[in-house]
Amino acid sequence: MAFKWVRDLARAAQHSLTELVAMQRVARSTGMVEAARLAGLQALVSGGGGANPSTMFRYHAGNTPHRIALVDGDRRYGFFEIDEQIDAAARAMHHGGVRQGDKVLIMLHNRAEFLFVQAACGRLGAAAVSVGSRSTSAELRYIIDHAGARALFFEATAVAVVREATTASKHGMGRRVIAVGDALTDFDSYAEWLAQAHDAPPPPDGATDGAVVVYTSGTTGKPKGAVRKFSVSVVSQLLHFLERTPMRVQQTHLTACPLYHSTAFGFTSLSFLLGSKVILLEHFEPRLFLDALARHHVVHTAIVPTMLHRVLELGEAEIAKYDLSSLQAIICGGAPLSPRLAERARAVFGLKLFNFYGSTETGLVTVATPQDLEMAPGTVGRAISGNDLRLFDEDGRRCAAGEVGELFVCSGNLIEGYHADRAATDASMRDGYFSVGDLARCDDRGYWFIEGRKRDMIISGGVNVYPVEVEAALVECKGVAEASVIGVEDEEWGERVCAFVVPVDPGAIDESDVLTHCRATLAGPKRPREVHFIDILPRNPTGKVLKRELRARRARC
Repeated sequence: MAFKWVRDLARAAQHSLTELVAMQRVARSTGMVEAARLAGLQALVSGGGGANPSTMFRYHAGNTPHRIALVDGDRRYGFFEIDEQIDAAARAMHHGGVRQGDKVLIMLHNRAEFLFVQAACGRLGAAAVSVGSRSTSAELRYIIDHAGARALFFEATAVAVVREATTASKHGMGRRVIAVGDALTDFDSYAEWLAQAHDAPPPPDGATDGAVVVYTSGTTGKPKGAVRKFSVSVVSQLLHFLERTPMRVQQTHLTACPLYHSTAFGFTSLSFLLGSKVILLEHFEPRLFLDALARHHVVHTAIVPTMLHRVLELGEAEIAKYDLSSLQAIICGGAPLSPRLAERARAVFGLKLFNFYGSTETGLVTVATPQDLEMAPGTVGRAISGNDLRLFDEDGRRCAAGEVGELFVCSGNLIEGYHADRAATDASMRDGYFSVGDLARCDDRGYWFIEGRKRDMIISGGVNVYPVEVEAALVECKGVAEASVIGVEDEEWGERVCAFVVPVDPGAIDESDVLTHCRATLAGPKRPREVHFIDILPRNPTGKVLKRELRARRARC
């Protein structure tokens, strides 16, 4: 039966013999082959879910049913319990009217229910839509309407935001708005929702059509929904990534980034694929992070550079109070990792820091080992097998080694496109290659370096921020005539948002007025951290704001 499963995977993926041999090699080196049991393989084949992430829980529930797989505060779950929780959530969703192809919004902190609902969507063939747990009501309302949401699971502490967003939304979800955490009077609780469907029949399996949708800010100023489905090609690339890291079966991973963030989703899923134990950190705080690493004997974790900066700011003496002897890999990505920050981390943690490049749209593209970071400071590493990378200049010509161009990626790990936005999808594609607008170069050793962004995107704390969205919010502020924003270097956040504001009347508005308005309308990373008042925005003859002049002005301040 195991041989039949491998044969079916090979046919589905249409892999070459060389690629299959490579996958088998990595599966053996990580311990996946040795850890496999007949019961797990039978569950995998009978599940029929292919490469859908929910399928791996079926496999591990048969393979190592009672092994602790998830720790959420005081709650601990074995793989068999997780599989049962996923089935219960899928049954309740289907009982409540969620069907194959529907969009289900998840607006939760890092908690077990996030993972249960997300995987349950996969089993139904529905799409799990991740939403920032601290989104404003305007941001949530837009995603509800744009996605055409059929259901929403939200953190009970965000009830005011949810109540306002769902009341104003044009897309009714009825009673499929479920509070997780504290019980509320006007929304069903997660426990009540599960209980209502306890005796309902199991839903039909639609796992081969499951998907996730991650909304990321777009150049139009409104978020774009990146639609990712799953294939054997995705598994193949993940295995090739593992080959460059010390990640192996049945270790312990700490999830410190928010689960709605692609970094957390990717590495949490990768850890579950390996049958590892995942520790959920509800909110990041440097000492809590270090305590979790030490207390749970964590082997690997994935964070963004801002988090690494905050940990290092504690000082070497403070960090040394924690027993981190089990830690083998700190995997960093989601924002630029400066050579200086990498050097500071190496001095404190030793050769344990990895850097990667990827995006919601492309998945993992490159990885740099600790040795790579020593050999080529600032690199994001070499391309992961299965990725074909190309650089094009402004005229569409291929760039030579050392030249900077727009980076395009082709692989089996690309998203399907942007939900309900064919224009944005087409604008990002070139002959089957996808670009998120990053500028890069590759040296003659094969090391890749990200040099900036063709578009005006700002990356603050690992979160993509587009100026158009912030500028649109600024001009809604009473007393603001015009506004433009740029990203400025920040050691902690990578970049922070800097705003230039033209007031309606000089002296009628001050910085506190602008910042107060932004706190009410924009999520944290999108809010300006500094505001400069100017008489007029510099523009070219066609009316486009000359942001290079704003940067020069900011440098003189």
